[in-house]
Amino acid sequence: MRTRHTNAGWIAGGLGGLLLAAAGAAGQTAQGEAAPRDLQGVWDFRSAIPFERPDELAGRATLSPEEAAAFAQERVDAQNVDLWRDENGRLPVSGGYNNFWYDRGTTLGEERRTSLVVDPPDGRIPARSAAAEARGERQRELRARDAYGPEDRGAFERCIMGFNSGPPMNPSAYNNNMQLFQTADHVVILNEMVHDARVVPLDGSPHLPDHVRQWKGDSRGRWEANTLVVETRNFTAKTSFRGSGPDLRLVERFTRLDADRLLYEYTIDDAASFARPWSVRVVMQRSDSPLFEYACHEGNYGMENLLVSARARDRQRAQQ
Repeated sequence: MRTRHTNAGWIAGGLGGLLLAAAGAAGQTAQGEAAPRDLQGVWDFRSAIPFERPDELAGRATLSPEEAAAFAQERVDAQNVDLWRDENGRLPVSGGYNNFWYDRGTTLGEERRTSLVVDPPDGRIPARSAAAEARGERQRELRARDAYGPEDRGAFERCIMGFNSGPPMNPSAYNNNMQLFQTADHVVILNEMVHDARVVPLDGSPHLPDHVRQWKGDSRGRWEANTLVVETRNFTAKTSFRGSGPDLRLVERFTRLDADRLLYEYTIDDAASFARPWSVRVVMQRSDSPLFEYACHEGNYGMENLLVSARARDRQRAQQ
Protein backbone atom coordinates (compact mmCIF):
# COMPACT_ATOMS: atom_id res chain seq x y z
CA MET A 1 0.00 0.00 0.00
CA ARG A 2 2.16 2.81 -1.30
CA THR A 3 -0.24 5.63 -0.49
CA ARG A 4 0.46 5.45 3.25
CA HIS A 5 2.16 8.45 4.80
CA THR A 6 5.88 8.05 5.48
CA ASN A 7 8.79 9.48 7.37
CA ALA A 8 11.01 6.50 6.72
CA GLY A 9 12.74 7.70 3.56
CA TRP A 10 15.95 8.10 5.50
CA ILE A 11 15.93 4.35 6.15
CA ALA A 12 16.03 3.49 2.48
CA GLY A 13 18.30 6.42 1.66
CA GLY A 14 20.77 6.57 4.52
CA LEU A 15 21.09 2.87 5.28
CA GLY A 16 20.88 1.97 1.62
CA GLY A 17 23.69 4.38 0.76
CA LEU A 18 25.96 2.92 3.40
CA LEU A 19 25.34 -0.65 2.35
CA LEU A 20 25.56 0.07 -1.35
CA ALA A 21 28.89 1.75 -0.75
CA ALA A 22 30.06 -1.30 1.16
CA ALA A 23 29.00 -3.58 -1.66
CA GLY A 24 30.86 -1.39 -4.15
CA ALA A 25 31.02 -1.86 -7.87
CA ALA A 26 31.11 -5.65 -7.50
CA GLY A 27 27.33 -5.65 -7.92
CA GLN A 28 27.57 -5.02 -11.67
CA THR A 29 29.20 -6.96 -14.48
CA ALA A 30 31.31 -5.34 -17.18
CA GLN A 31 28.24 -5.22 -19.43
CA GLY A 32 26.19 -3.40 -16.79
CA GLU A 33 24.01 -6.41 -16.02
CA ALA A 34 23.31 -7.35 -12.41
CA ALA A 35 25.91 -9.70 -10.96
CA PRO A 36 24.49 -13.08 -9.81
CA ARG A 37 25.24 -12.38 -6.14
CA ASP A 38 23.93 -8.80 -6.19
CA LEU A 39 20.48 -9.13 -4.66
CA GLN A 40 20.09 -5.51 -3.60
CA GLY A 41 17.08 -3.45 -4.47
CA VAL A 42 13.36 -3.12 -3.85
CA TRP A 43 11.43 -6.26 -4.81
CA ASP A 44 7.69 -6.52 -5.43
CA PHE A 45 6.22 -9.94 -4.60
CA ARG A 46 2.51 -9.40 -5.27
CA SER A 47 0.89 -12.26 -7.17
CA ALA A 48 -2.53 -13.56 -8.18
CA ILE A 49 -1.32 -17.16 -7.90
CA PRO A 50 -3.29 -19.01 -5.18
CA PHE A 51 -1.23 -20.21 -2.24
CA GLU A 52 -2.60 -23.75 -2.62
CA ARG A 53 -3.95 -25.25 -5.83
CA PRO A 54 -7.76 -24.98 -6.10
CA ASP A 55 -9.67 -28.23 -6.29
CA GLU A 56 -10.97 -27.38 -9.74
CA LEU A 57 -7.37 -27.24 -11.03
CA ALA A 58 -6.23 -30.50 -9.44
CA GLY A 59 -3.52 -32.17 -11.50
CA ARG A 60 -2.67 -28.97 -13.41
CA ALA A 61 0.52 -27.26 -12.29
CA THR A 62 0.35 -24.58 -15.02
CA LEU A 63 -2.22 -23.03 -17.36
CA SER A 64 -2.18 -21.88 -20.95
CA PRO A 65 -1.78 -18.11 -21.49
CA GLU A 66 -5.50 -17.75 -22.22
CA GLU A 67 -6.55 -19.83 -19.22
CA ALA A 68 -4.12 -18.00 -16.94
CA ALA A 69 -5.48 -14.59 -17.99
CA ALA A 70 -9.08 -15.66 -17.41
CA PHE A 71 -8.32 -17.32 -14.07
CA ALA A 72 -6.36 -14.31 -12.82
CA GLN A 73 -9.22 -11.98 -13.75
CA GLU A 74 -11.65 -14.20 -11.86
CA ARG A 75 -9.48 -13.89 -8.76
CA VAL A 76 -9.14 -10.13 -9.17
CA ASP A 77 -12.91 -9.74 -9.42
CA ALA A 78 -13.59 -12.10 -6.51
CA GLN A 79 -11.24 -10.09 -4.25
CA ASN A 80 -12.56 -6.68 -5.30
CA VAL A 81 -14.36 -5.53 -2.14
CA ASP A 82 -16.05 -2.70 -4.06
CA LEU A 83 -18.14 -5.42 -5.76
CA TRP A 84 -19.32 -6.86 -2.44
CA ARG A 85 -22.39 -4.63 -2.23
CA ASP A 86 -25.69 -5.69 -0.74
CA GLU A 87 -29.08 -5.22 -2.36
CA ASN A 88 -29.04 -1.57 -1.25
CA GLY A 89 -25.64 -0.89 -2.81
CA ARG A 90 -23.86 -0.69 0.54
CA LEU A 91 -20.38 -2.05 1.12
CA PRO A 92 -19.70 -4.24 4.15
CA VAL A 93 -17.81 -2.62 7.02
CA SER A 94 -15.71 -5.72 7.57
CA GLY A 95 -12.19 -5.30 6.24
CA GLY A 96 -11.92 -1.56 6.82
CA TYR A 97 -10.82 -0.56 3.29
CA ASN A 98 -12.36 -0.15 -0.11
CA ASN A 99 -10.56 -1.69 -3.06
CA PHE A 100 -8.44 1.41 -3.76
CA TRP A 101 -6.18 0.54 -0.83
CA TYR A 102 -5.44 -3.03 -1.83
CA ASP A 103 -2.40 -3.99 -3.88
CA ARG A 104 -2.92 -7.61 -4.79
CA GLY A 105 -1.42 -9.22 -7.85
CA THR A 106 -3.31 -9.27 -11.13
CA THR A 107 -1.48 -12.00 -13.09
CA LEU A 108 -0.08 -15.51 -12.67
CA GLY A 109 3.28 -14.34 -14.01
CA GLU A 110 5.31 -15.84 -16.82
CA GLU A 111 5.18 -19.32 -15.28
CA ARG A 112 1.36 -19.30 -15.10
CA ARG A 113 1.42 -21.63 -12.09
CA THR A 114 -1.75 -22.66 -10.27
CA SER A 115 -0.24 -22.58 -6.75
CA LEU A 116 2.62 -20.97 -4.89
CA VAL A 117 3.16 -24.34 -3.20
CA VAL A 118 5.36 -26.34 -5.58
CA ASP A 119 6.20 -29.31 -3.37
CA PRO A 120 4.32 -31.59 -2.85
CA PRO A 121 3.53 -31.71 -6.58
CA ASP A 122 -0.22 -31.52 -5.92
CA GLY A 123 0.27 -27.91 -4.77
CA ARG A 124 -1.29 -28.53 -1.36
CA ILE A 125 0.08 -28.25 2.18
CA PRO A 126 0.72 -31.74 3.60
CA ALA A 127 -1.52 -33.11 6.31
CA ARG A 128 -1.16 -31.37 9.67
CA SER A 129 -0.49 -33.34 12.82
CA ALA A 130 -2.97 -33.60 15.68
CA ALA A 131 -0.84 -31.12 17.65
CA ALA A 132 -0.94 -28.61 14.79
CA GLU A 133 -4.71 -28.98 14.43
CA ALA A 134 -5.13 -28.44 18.17
CA ARG A 135 -3.06 -25.24 18.02
CA GLY A 136 -5.19 -23.98 15.16
CA GLU A 137 -8.42 -24.75 17.00
CA ARG A 138 -7.16 -22.94 20.09
CA GLN A 139 -6.31 -19.88 17.99
CA ARG A 140 -9.76 -19.90 16.38
CA GLU A 141 -11.37 -20.05 19.83
CA LEU A 142 -9.39 -17.03 21.00
CA ARG A 143 -10.27 -15.01 17.90
CA ALA A 144 -13.96 -15.87 18.18
CA ARG A 145 -14.45 -14.68 21.76
CA ASP A 146 -14.25 -11.20 23.24
CA ALA A 147 -10.60 -10.66 24.12
CA TYR A 148 -9.66 -11.24 27.75
CA GLY A 149 -6.46 -9.32 27.03
CA PRO A 150 -4.21 -8.25 24.13
CA GLU A 151 -2.57 -11.69 24.08
CA ASP A 152 -5.82 -13.18 22.79
CA ARG A 153 -5.33 -11.37 19.48
CA GLY A 154 -2.84 -12.36 16.81
CA ALA A 155 0.60 -10.85 16.26
CA PHE A 156 -0.63 -9.23 13.04
CA GLU A 157 -3.62 -7.56 14.66
CA ARG A 158 -1.36 -6.29 17.45
CA CYS A 159 1.06 -4.84 14.88
CA ILE A 160 3.93 -6.93 16.27
CA MET A 161 4.61 -8.59 12.93
CA GLY A 162 3.48 -7.95 9.37
CA PHE A 163 1.00 -10.43 7.92
CA ASN A 164 3.04 -10.93 4.74
CA SER A 165 6.55 -10.14 5.97
CA GLY A 166 7.22 -13.47 7.62
CA PRO A 167 9.51 -15.13 7.80
CA PRO A 168 8.55 -16.54 5.38
CA MET A 169 7.31 -13.77 3.05
CA ASN A 170 4.12 -14.34 1.06
CA PRO A 171 1.97 -12.28 -1.35
CA SER A 172 -1.04 -10.79 0.39
CA ALA A 173 -3.49 -7.88 0.29
CA TYR A 174 -1.01 -4.97 0.22
CA ASN A 175 2.53 -3.87 1.09
CA ASN A 176 4.01 -6.70 -0.94
CA ASN A 177 7.39 -5.03 -1.05
CA MET A 178 10.79 -5.94 0.33
CA GLN A 179 14.12 -4.13 0.18
CA LEU A 180 17.31 -6.14 0.41
CA PHE A 181 20.65 -4.66 1.46
CA GLN A 182 23.87 -6.63 1.60
CA THR A 183 27.46 -6.31 2.68
CA ALA A 184 30.24 -8.88 2.69
CA ASP A 185 29.11 -10.34 6.03
CA HIS A 186 25.46 -9.33 6.53
CA VAL A 187 22.16 -9.14 4.66
CA VAL A 188 19.25 -6.94 5.75
CA ILE A 189 15.73 -7.92 4.66
CA LEU A 190 13.47 -4.89 5.17
CA ASN A 191 9.75 -5.43 4.63
CA GLU A 192 7.34 -2.59 3.96
CA MET A 193 4.70 -4.30 6.08
CA VAL A 194 5.15 -3.01 9.65
CA HIS A 195 8.69 -2.05 8.56
CA ASP A 196 10.05 -5.38 9.80
CA ALA A 197 13.81 -5.74 9.32
CA ARG A 198 15.85 -8.92 9.65
CA VAL A 199 19.62 -8.61 9.95
CA VAL A 200 21.10 -11.90 8.78
CA PRO A 201 24.77 -12.67 9.54
CA LEU A 202 26.80 -14.36 6.79
CA ASP A 203 29.91 -14.84 8.91
CA GLY A 204 29.37 -18.50 9.82
CA SER A 205 28.40 -17.73 13.42
CA PRO A 206 26.26 -20.40 15.12
CA HIS A 207 22.57 -20.10 15.84
CA LEU A 208 21.44 -18.92 19.25
CA PRO A 209 21.13 -21.55 21.99
CA ASP A 210 17.92 -23.56 21.77
CA HIS A 211 16.40 -21.90 24.84
CA VAL A 212 16.71 -18.40 23.30
CA ARG A 213 13.57 -17.86 21.21
CA GLN A 214 12.52 -14.89 19.06
CA TRP A 215 9.33 -13.72 17.34
CA LYS A 216 10.93 -14.01 13.90
CA GLY A 217 13.30 -16.78 14.84
CA ASP A 218 17.08 -16.71 14.56
CA SER A 219 18.38 -16.38 10.98
CA ARG A 220 21.82 -17.30 9.61
CA GLY A 221 22.81 -17.03 5.95
CA ARG A 222 25.34 -18.56 3.60
CA TRP A 223 26.04 -18.67 -0.11
CA GLU A 224 25.55 -21.83 -2.17
CA ALA A 225 26.98 -20.93 -5.58
CA ASN A 226 24.93 -17.83 -6.55
CA THR A 227 22.03 -18.56 -4.21
CA LEU A 228 21.73 -16.91 -0.80
CA VAL A 229 20.42 -19.50 1.67
CA VAL A 230 18.92 -18.24 4.93
CA GLU A 231 18.12 -20.78 7.64
CA THR A 232 15.86 -19.68 10.50
CA ARG A 233 15.06 -21.59 13.68
CA ASN A 234 14.38 -20.83 17.37
CA PHE A 235 10.83 -19.60 16.80
CA THR A 236 8.46 -19.05 19.71
CA ALA A 237 5.09 -20.66 20.43
CA LYS A 238 3.49 -17.22 20.02
CA THR A 239 3.53 -17.35 16.23
CA SER A 240 2.56 -19.97 13.68
CA PHE A 241 2.71 -20.21 9.91
CA ARG A 242 -0.04 -22.32 8.36
CA GLY A 243 0.02 -24.56 11.44
CA SER A 244 3.75 -24.64 12.19
CA GLY A 245 5.10 -24.87 15.74
CA PRO A 246 8.14 -23.52 17.60
CA ASP A 247 10.34 -26.30 16.23
CA LEU A 248 9.95 -25.02 12.66
CA ARG A 249 13.13 -24.99 10.59
CA LEU A 250 12.69 -22.53 7.73
CA VAL A 251 15.08 -22.50 4.78
CA GLU A 252 14.77 -19.55 2.37
CA ARG A 253 16.63 -19.28 -0.93
CA PHE A 254 17.21 -16.07 -2.90
CA THR A 255 18.47 -16.38 -6.49
CA ARG A 256 18.93 -13.55 -9.00
CA LEU A 257 17.30 -14.67 -12.26
CA ASP A 258 18.14 -11.52 -14.22
CA ALA A 259 18.26 -7.74 -13.78
CA ASP A 260 14.53 -7.50 -12.99
CA ARG A 261 13.62 -10.79 -11.29
CA LEU A 262 14.53 -12.37 -7.96
CA LEU A 263 13.51 -15.95 -7.27
CA TYR A 264 12.40 -16.50 -3.68
CA GLU A 265 11.91 -20.08 -2.50
CA TYR A 266 11.39 -21.50 0.94
CA THR A 267 10.90 -24.86 2.61
CA ILE A 268 8.88 -25.51 5.77
CA ASP A 269 10.46 -28.34 7.76
CA ASP A 270 8.49 -29.13 10.92
CA ALA A 271 8.00 -32.84 11.54
CA ALA A 272 5.95 -32.16 14.67
CA SER A 273 3.37 -30.23 12.64
CA PHE A 274 3.31 -31.60 9.07
CA ALA A 275 3.45 -35.05 7.49
CA ARG A 276 6.43 -33.95 5.38
CA PRO A 277 8.41 -30.82 4.45
CA TRP A 278 6.82 -28.55 1.84
CA SER A 279 8.05 -25.75 -0.40
CA VAL A 280 6.86 -22.49 -1.99
CA ARG A 281 8.15 -20.55 -5.00
CA VAL A 282 7.62 -16.80 -5.60
CA VAL A 283 9.17 -14.74 -8.41
CA MET A 284 9.72 -11.16 -7.26
CA GLN A 285 9.92 -8.22 -9.66
CA ARG A 286 12.29 -5.26 -9.32
CA SER A 287 10.61 -2.00 -8.35
CA ASP A 288 11.89 1.53 -8.87
CA SER A 289 9.69 2.85 -6.05
CA PRO A 290 10.98 3.38 -2.51
CA LEU A 291 9.58 1.66 0.55
CA PHE A 292 7.23 3.65 2.76
CA GLU A 293 6.73 3.35 6.49
CA TYR A 294 3.58 1.43 7.34
CA ALA A 295 2.61 2.99 10.68
CA CYS A 296 0.56 0.02 11.78
CA HIS A 297 0.57 0.73 15.48
CA GLU A 298 -0.49 4.40 15.37
CA GLY A 299 -1.16 4.46 19.13
CA ASN A 300 -3.04 1.16 18.79
CA TYR A 301 -6.40 2.79 19.45
CA GLY A 302 -7.99 -0.23 17.83
CA MET A 303 -6.67 -2.56 20.55
CA GLU A 304 -7.73 -0.15 23.31
CA ASN A 305 -11.23 0.15 21.85
CA LEU A 306 -11.47 -3.61 21.34
CA LEU A 307 -10.73 -4.24 25.02
CA VAL A 308 -13.06 -1.45 26.18
CA SER A 309 -15.93 -2.92 24.17
CA ALA A 310 -15.13 -6.43 25.43
CA ARG A 311 -15.37 -5.25 29.04
CA ALA A 312 -18.65 -3.49 28.25
CA ARG A 313 -20.02 -6.78 26.94
CA ASP A 314 -18.82 -8.48 30.12
CA ARG A 315 -20.91 -6.03 32.14
CA GLN A 316 -23.92 -6.57 29.91
CA ARG A 317 -23.72 -10.34 30.42
CA ALA A 318 -23.38 -9.92 34.19
CA GLN A 319 -26.62 -7.93 34.26
CA GLN A 320 -28.62 -10.50 32.28
